[in-house]
Amino acid sequence: MFRRFLMAAILVPALMVSSAFAAEKITVASDPTWPPMEFLDDNKQVVGYDVDMIKAVAKEAGMEAEVRMVAWDGIFAGVAAGNYDVVASGVTITPERQRAFLFTKPYYDVQQIVLLPKGQSAASFEELKGKTIGGQIGTTGIFVARKSDVQMNIREYDDVGLAIQDLINGRIDAVVCDSPVALYYANKKEGFNDKLSVAFRAPGNESFGFVVKKGRQDLVDKLNAGIDAVRAKGIEAELLKKWLGD
Repeated sequence: MFRRFLMAAILVPALMVSSAFAAEKITVASDPTWPPMEFLDDNKQVVGYDVDMIKAVAKEAGMEAEVRMVAWDGIFAGVAAGNYDVVASGVTITPERQRAFLFTKPYYDVQQIVLLPKGQSAASFEELKGKTIGGQIGTTGIFVARKSDVQMNIREYDDVGLAIQDLINGRIDAVVCDSPVALYYANKKEGFNDKLSVAFRAPGNESFGFVVKKGRQDLVDKLNAGIDAVRAKGIEAELLKKWLGD
């Protein structure tokens, strides 16, 4: 009896300590239609640079990240409603979005790239006047195309891959998307890399940030500390090489 009591006396504090130091869990939304940043692997699991990055950032901040697949058209409303804690899905930091959400410090810098069929060329949006250009709905590529003030037919898609497929099939004339996505399709993705050419980069640089709803500055601070840690420890460099090459 004394032995059982002693074991219980030892185990209860141990369990309390274990519980006290259990990693905080955060849920992360990602739209897996943006390779190599986020996409579905052969087992239908969400993988990619953003996925590995947010998991590494969370771990360094003492948290555990659970990544969920969420469609782009509802991803911001979902984080605002508290359905998940963070959006990690190649989200460009813009003034409009900053008015509605909190962002971490930038974790990846991008440009907008225009893709054309292999063998074709253009140096600016002006050379695409009267043409049909595609991109994923609600992305900065579409915003940049519109802000160019060039008279183009802009076609929006739920998935950038569908836009690029239409480009290859001759249904549209060009596609605009983030630089890592454009370079992945043009240089690495089987079945696409021999059919596309990088036409030009739109003026200006952008940065990706992780998105958190207003009022969660505490979470932003933790994620920022995690970003600093993965950079200082060389983890970021390893992930860049893994997903984007040398």
